[in-house]
Amino acid sequence: MTGTRYFEGKRRGGGDLTGDERSTFGVIGAVCAVVGLFVMGFVLGPIAMVCGWLAMGRRWNTRSKAAVVAVVLGALDTVFGLIWLLTASGSWGLWL
Repeated sequence: MTGTRYFEGKRRGGGDLTGDERSTFGVIGAVCAVVGLFVMGFVLGPIAMVCGWLAMGRRWNTRSKAAVVAVVLGALDTVFGLIWLLTASGSWGLWL
């Protein structure tokens, strides 16, 4: 007896997402990315990037345009949000 009978037929670990779940993550990521351009980009940007990455199936070759939009705009949101935070706090003297 090897002790693996409990896990027969069960997927261990994080399995791949189905097509519907990927498209949902792509749309959620794209919405977060677009909203992040206007408010709270430093929070919504990373969320959009994670949702886009999950929608791509954790690979860079994808046909989902919403996933690519989510990753790219999420990265821009994050950068712009961090720049906005630095300029609003007036702490440029600490960084230069």
